[in-house]
Amino acid sequence: MKNLILIEQLMPGSANLVESIDDKKNYYLSGVLMQAEVQNGNGRVYPLQEISKAVDYCAEKIKNGASIMGELNHPDNLSIDLKNVSHIITEMYMEGNDAVGRCKLLNTPSGQIAKELLNGGVRLGVSSRGTGDVNNGIVENFSFVTIDLVANPSAPDAYPNLIREAVENKKVMTLAEAVVHDEAAQKYLSAEIKKFLDSILKR
Repeated sequence: MKNLILIEQLMPGSANLVESIDDKKNYYLSGVLMQAEVQNGNGRVYPLQEISKAVDYCAEKIKNGASIMGELNHPDNLSIDLKNVSHIITEMYMEGNDAVGRCKLLNTPSGQIAKELLNGGVRLGVSSRGTGDVNNGIVENFSFVTIDLVANPSAPDAYPNLIREAVENKKVMTLAEAVVHDEAAQKYLSAEIKKFLDSILKR
């Protein structure tokens, strides 16, 4: 099958995403973002050379200062909806058969929702978006677009194992803190989380 839109999600266990905060109060998730040589939940296998090529492409874009944006909950197309951007990929490299990377959560509405879900103990997964050809379950000519954050990833063992890194004498201001004092923020957060959960339940 030629030139398909390929959306692949990683399931709990192998992403092992780690949550961290730097001294500038930026929020990050790091861990496995894509896997090669393993059959995913969609019955497809990405050869090592295809994932390595995608990682090289991503690393080159980052090196050249380009922003690789991702969304909260992946769409069924290849376009990046700026209104739904939650993070940017800041690093990606190969570690064995895994594409390992780091994502910076943004202070956008979707980025704030992602932070609050993580703060509440929700284990988010990751989902790659791209195009490629599929022959007998093997992906060829993979063209990487981005990595999204999702609730129900599809590749084996790729949910985040969240670990909070304590930052002494640092306080991270979040949307959760804003809703304590702002009724409008309370209504907004409630509506956005309901929309996010409804989108999951409709799957």
